[in-house]
Amino acid sequence: MNAYQSSESEARFIDFLENRLNPEEAKRFQEDLQNSAEMQADFEATRAIWLGMNQIPVPEVSPEMKEGFNEMLRTFKKRENEKVTITSFLDRIKSLFDSKASFSWSYALIVFAVASAIGFYAGRKNSDDLATNDKVQQLGHEVEEMKQLMMISMLENPMASERMKAVSYTREITDVDEKVIDALLTTLNQDENVNVRLATLEALVEFAEHPKVREGLVQSIITQESPLVQVALADVMTQLQEKRSIEYIKQLLKQNGLNETVKEKLEETITGLEV
Repeated sequence: MNAYQSSESEARFIDFLENRLNPEEAKRFQEDLQNSAEMQADFEATRAIWLGMNQIPVPEVSPEMKEGFNEMLRTFKKRENEKVTITSFLDRIKSLFDSKASFSWSYALIVFAVASAIGFYAGRKNSDDLATNDKVQQLGHEVEEMKQLMMISMLENPMASERMKAVSYTREITDVDEKVIDALLTTLNQDENVNVRLATLEALVEFAEHPKVREGLVQSIITQESPLVQVALADVMTQLQEKRSIEYIKQLLKQNGLNETVKEKLEETITGLEV
């Protein structure tokens, strides 16, 4: 539904929510809304975001799965020399992402836990000593790497709902690397779905202490055409007190056809940052 994802349609949604439409325009808007299920869905999503209810729920792994995974980690600390290592199984799981297929996070964890359990029990007979800290750390590193591969792979999914899930999985990653940051910034600037971009912006703010993230957020200001994303970025610049953004915001203000609500927000942001 490309027409309703354009800046023009988003501006119309915002004008309606802000009561900026005259009676005739409001009536025509409501008629269009009633005649299009797709427009209704986009409008409801826009309204939820506009009201600040755009947090993306993180899919939860079942209690049994979590306990099984935690038990595996606890037991692994008591073992040292397995013939079949956890790394070999993780390599198999990583190979699944080479085809850029779509997997749910829960499924990936199940595959990982089962493969890890097989690796553990295969080497159990030949190992009765405590594992070294290095091995435990290696396991943690491999798990983090798998999470990152999962997220990056899902960001390329053609379905917006899957890309939204991928963005939400960043909350499961404790140490992002350059590849993850690049993937998120690319999504913020290029994803065709506004809601995906907004969710990505929210995720990136969590890593704002990273210089590359801050720089990417600042430069993203002039690439955005969606009023919703423009306003959200202005809020982020205020939150981060990022004075470097003033120059970019001023450039955005010079663009023709800028939504009036956005213009007011940007001017307020500059005033706040210049204090």
